[in-house]
Amino acid sequence: MLALAVLGLYLTLRRAPWGRLRAPGQLNLLLGFGVGLMLIWSMRAGVKPGLNLHMLGAMAATLALGPRFAVLALGIALSGITLNGAIQWTDWPINFVLMVLMPVAFAYGLQRAVERWLPAHFFIFVFVTSFAGAALTVMAQGLLASVAMVLAGAYSAGFLFTEYLPFFLLLGFSEAWISGAVITLLVVYRPDWVAAFDDRRYLLDK
Repeated sequence: MLALAVLGLYLTLRRAPWGRLRAPGQLNLLLGFGVGLMLIWSMRAGVKPGLNLHMLGAMAATLALGPRFAVLALGIALSGITLNGAIQWTDWPINFVLMVLMPVAFAYGLQRAVERWLPAHFFIFVFVTSFAGAALTVMAQGLLASVAMVLAGAYSAGFLFTEYLPFFLLLGFSEAWISGAVITLLVVYRPDWVAAFDDRRYLLDK
C-alpha cells in the first residue's frame, strides 16, 4: 500500500494543472475544500475499532476541483486528522489509497460515464452526477474498505455485511444531499469554481 500511495501522490503532483491555481479564487477553493473536509472527517462515528463512518466529499471535490486537485484536497483532510491523532501515521498510506485515491478515481469515472452516456442537461449534472454520484461514491468506498479489511483478516465478511455496510446506505443519503447542495450552490453563484461544469454544454441552446 505504501508503494501505491507514493505512486498515486507522485503522479498527482506531477500531472496536476498547477497553472489553474493562478486564477482568482482557485487556490482558496482548494484549501477551503481541504480544511472543510478535514473538519467533516473529524466528525465521525465508530462501529468498532477501525470501522469509522463519516462524510467523504470525494464527488463534490472532484467536480469542483478536478480529479488531481481533489486528491490533494482529500489528502490535506487525511493529513489533518492524522496530525490530530485520529489515525496513526503508519496507517496513512492505506487510508490515502482507500479514502482518497480510490474514491476520487470512482467519482471521476462516474462523472465521465454520465457525460458520455446521458444527455448534456443541467439537471442531469445536478441530480445524477452531483447527488446520486456522491451517494454511489461513498457506498463504493465503504465496500472497498470492507473488502480490504476482510483480506487483511481484521473482520469477517459476514460481520461487515450485517453490522457495517448497511450504515453506508444511510450515509449515502447524507452525502448526496450535502455534496449535491454544495455543487448546486457553486454552479448557481460561482460556476467558474466548478471545473466539471461547462456553460456551453449544460446551458446554451437548452
